[in-house]
Amino acid sequence: MIDDPHIGVIGLGYVGLPLAVAFGKLLPTTGFDIQTERVDGLRNGYDKTLEVSAEELAAARWLRFTAQQDELSPCNVYIVSVPTPVNAHKHPDLGPLLRASETVAQVLSKGNVVVFESTVYPGATEEVCVPVLERGSGLSFNTDFTVGYSPERINPGDKEHRLASIVKITSGSNPATLAFVDALYQRIIQAGTHPVSSIRVAEAAKVIENIQRDINIALMNELSMLFNLMEIDTGEVLAAAGSKWNFLKFQPGLVGGHCIGVDPYYLTHKAQELGYFPEMILAGRRINDRMGAYVANRVIQAMTQKNISLVNAQVLVMGLAFKENCPDLRNTLVVSMITELHKFGLQVSVYDPWVDPEQGRHEYGLELIPAPEPDSYHAIVLAVAHREFVAMGAERIRNLGRPGAVLFDVKQVLPPEAVDGRL
Repeated sequence: MIDDPHIGVIGLGYVGLPLAVAFGKLLPTTGFDIQTERVDGLRNGYDKTLEVSAEELAAARWLRFTAQQDELSPCNVYIVSVPTPVNAHKHPDLGPLLRASETVAQVLSKGNVVVFESTVYPGATEEVCVPVLERGSGLSFNTDFTVGYSPERINPGDKEHRLASIVKITSGSNPATLAFVDALYQRIIQAGTHPVSSIRVAEAAKVIENIQRDINIALMNELSMLFNLMEIDTGEVLAAAGSKWNFLKFQPGLVGGHCIGVDPYYLTHKAQELGYFPEMILAGRRINDRMGAYVANRVIQAMTQKNISLVNAQVLVMGLAFKENCPDLRNTLVVSMITELHKFGLQVSVYDPWVDPEQGRHEYGLELIPAPEPDSYHAIVLAVAHREFVAMGAERIRNLGRPGAVLFDVKQVLPPEAVDGRL
């Protein structure tokens, strides 16, 4: 098909940037993003997501960054890696994906290949994206250009499981495209690839990866709520059950981020479009979506049991990112916990050394504090297990609170006897 690939990566976030850097070490690569400040930062060797180091950026000698659409025109392979969020009604928001497809359509030429990495429901690539490419380019699908799908498997903040060390699913709109896409990714994926028979299979495989995790975490969350009513420590129960070789070791917690808390709604949307109501998937989503409010109410309960007045009480929330050791704020359920605490009239201070304060202000209207004040808080919630927080230990964290303050451990990283509550 294409003997001399020139890669164009559309979207330079958590998924697109590592791809662009990996290909840019081997092949001419153009990284495109509509945010000029993002492009400027990358040109200066800084990745605000902290996924790619300055050294790694410098090593990609064939890579250049741009926010100008026309600078994509020399490319012959386009990789689309933009977000696929949900709207306020939990319906798929394909706006970013449609706009990215329109961008590619404007520079698409005969013989080009377009590969999508964004998570979607089965059928979306060929039913939604391909018509946009055809209309915008005037070219015919599978005659003038072809399409592949290779779902992203990036895990933000994970320095062990990175792009090259995770098996990559590959697919194509015809056998020749599958062979090309598979060979292309094999050049950068040390763990190897897993080609499948169709784009729809690849789309389905991706979306159920996170649904499986979502449902299992929902089960742990429901058990945590039940065991709390029984006055049984969930962590001890799970440690005991985990002594059996085939027990799946999931933990209760706040399920946020761009994947687990979002992807299930893509499949349930398609299911309901086909007249099927996916009961188990949506039940898991309902449980996980309400965990922020549940944690807040557990904190309130613990404060009441200690006779701490709720009127203007000071609460310190440690962590705002959706997961540990990562600045990513997408769909963090810590926000829903904070919202619930505010309903009780509590004064909440949020501290997260990983998060850009401007981003916290822009995304959620929250003013992060630069550092917590010792002896200041009536309750402390360890919401995110950043390594800085874990290293502090229970005693140093307690020193941030007033005598008798509540310490609630969402992540179960502190000794159970050292806290007043945990999931």
